[in-house]
Amino acid sequence: MRIAVLGGGPAGLYFAALWKRRHPGDVVRLSEQNPADATWGFGVVFSQTALEFLREEDAPTFELIAPRLESWRDIAIVHRGQGVRIDGVGFAAIERLELLRLLQGQAREAGVEMEFGQAITSFASLSGYDLIVGADGVNSFLRNQLIDSFGGSTSNLENRFVWYGTNQPFDTLTQTFIGNELGTFNAHHYRYAADRSTFIVECDPETWCRAGLDRADAASSRRLCEQIFAATLQGAPLIDNNSIWRNFPWVHNERWAAGNVVLIGDAAHTAHYSIGSGTRLALGDALALANSLADVEVGQISAALQRYEAERRPSVDKLVAASLRSADWYRRFPEHMRLEPMQLAMSYLRRASHIDGQRLRSTSPSFAKRYERKYGSTDRS
Repeated sequence: MRIAVLGGGPAGLYFAALWKRRHPGDVVRLSEQNPADATWGFGVVFSQTALEFLREEDAPTFELIAPRLESWRDIAIVHRGQGVRIDGVGFAAIERLELLRLLQGQAREAGVEMEFGQAITSFASLSGYDLIVGADGVNSFLRNQLIDSFGGSTSNLENRFVWYGTNQPFDTLTQTFIGNELGTFNAHHYRYAADRSTFIVECDPETWCRAGLDRADAASSRRLCEQIFAATLQGAPLIDNNSIWRNFPWVHNERWAAGNVVLIGDAAHTAHYSIGSGTRLALGDALALANSLADVEVGQISAALQRYEAERRPSVDKLVAASLRSADWYRRFPEHMRLEPMQLAMSYLRRASHIDGQRLRSTSPSFAKRYERKYGSTDRS
């Protein structure tokens, strides 16, 4: 079988390596428009159980990634200068470039043909391949070329965000909320290496304009964010890496497959970064696709892709729906900031799904006990 993979992010690299390792006689060619060492953003985060499917189904890849993860068992909310720690909500993170290098090494070792700095600009250039995998992200060339076949659409969420790094390491994933004369700001920050952290700043549209961020250049934006979060950064600077203000794009496709073409990862669907599931979904898509096509003959590919989607979509849709509920909570975070710090923390915990008192007492007993001592019941929001 001849397979073309478009996109050298986690989804494309993992699928290419997995397929070639399982089917060494097949031709697998991966094309990525950016250089091999290019990456936007800093660290990627996973929930505590996000990579369990790898441990169960692909132990070599899990064992490759796991030792490089920075892990923690608690998260924290900082509001009105007060920190609220929530136990039992574990996460892990890794530098995005490190993850890409690990997956590139896997693909290279398996024998995948990889081209970097090479954009595919013509669908005709993909003729002769039995399977074409679109793992080329939010701005997918393949999706745009076959937009009607996929029933594809993209819409932008309201809030603005910008992705920075910093050399200030944080001991846990933290959500810091700041209100001042300019408006309301939130920072998602977590370490992805011993001495490096991701620092995402988000604000509502009114704040973005009132603070002049709609007119500011990159350096001015960075300096303003450093001032707003000076206490959080403790003097550490923010680091740019294509750090521009943008809206989060919600990518949706009615269908993920058209003929012998299939979309995976962000090309097929996006999940808001606030639930830490984008990379998890990318890797999960790649594994599920490889499993679905394992014993398929060339003439059966189209039908197999339909089965892949039917089996994979329910779990993806569930996570995407949770991420959209979370994104809606962030859209209204200035309203939530009227709450007291512990109440805001509880609201944050329940943003994507209902967590009743019994579950909270099981997963976060220390937080639940403190909350009940102050407010009487964890069953009240």
